[in-house]
Amino acid sequence: MADWQEITGGVTAPKGYRAAGIAAGLKPSGAPDLALIVSDVDAIAAGVFTTSQVKAACVDYCRQRLQAKSVARAILCNAGQANAATGAQGWADANESAELLARELGISPELVLVASTGVIGQRIKMDQLRTGIPQLVAAASPTGSDAAAKAIITTDLVTKSFALETTMDGRPVRIGGICKGSGMIHPNMATMLAFVTCDAAISPHLWQQMVSRAADKSFNQITVDGDTSTNDSLIALANGESRTPAITEPGPEADKLEAMLTEVCMGMAKAIARDGEGATCLLEIRVSGTSDDAAARQIARTIAGSALFKAAVFGRDPNWVKPSLIRFRLRSTR
Repeated sequence: MADWQEITGGVTAPKGYRAAGIAAGLKPSGAPDLALIVSDVDAIAAGVFTTSQVKAACVDYCRQRLQAKSVARAILCNAGQANAATGAQGWADANESAELLARELGISPELVLVASTGVIGQRIKMDQLRTGIPQLVAAASPTGSDAAAKAIITTDLVTKSFALETTMDGRPVRIGGICKGSGMIHPNMATMLAFVTCDAAISPHLWQQMVSRAADKSFNQITVDGDTSTNDSLIALANGESRTPAITEPGPEADKLEAMLTEVCMGMAKAIARDGEGATCLLEIRVSGTSDDAAARQIARTIAGSALFKAAVFGRDPNWVKPSLIRFRLRSTR
């Protein structure tokens, strides 16, 4: 039985985080389109990003920031414009976005990470962003996770959040997350944004390793339509505000925290697959008897990515075990 329990609160469930989501005028619809997650103190930061050769400015920006220093205080996410394939001006917009938020929060721009989602090829509407950021910071609260979750969605039909709590050294430790994703879903990663917060204290290298492995077991395992994208990002913060002893090396406490992190990511990944554009079923493929995880994942992806198989499930046609599919699956195990 899992040594944790599901709780409410999303990214503001862990101690020391605030969040907000507002309508800044970035989306033509007038729906919420600007989100903030902020830690009260510096947090250890880790990230996993798209493997696409074409990357949005926010992806390059975050990678550079995290390579320089694995610390952050805030995540700013805009919806409506992906700021991908926007050239030098898109890069300048990403940097200005971080600087604007940093100034409003009174922190260094180096402590701000940014994410964008929306139409590829369109720059962020910077006039609306400049006006919206002071309102966004003013709205940040310890109960703002739902508002932030609403502000990051695009074609999603529902918001997606998840949080768990466990006990370490007699104190509660929490991990929470929000994410978005509905179309262009395929490893590695799916077209998605995911933001995770944690109030445990952990060393940077361990946190990055945990986040990478959790992504492999969750977001990198889902597929809807066989396409990936330019903005895919998983960003995770750990601020130590639970006041539990710091986890600095592998061991039982590290294993427990990683298992809970993986569970949060898997919960969000399933929510993305369930909300897939045009999806009518959520299928979970379980593979056993392989020599290692890599072989099991290859088999699962082969089945999940098969247009024949998905068409058969959609059409409620049991005649899906075709000889050609069987031969391909057998070859994939060698």
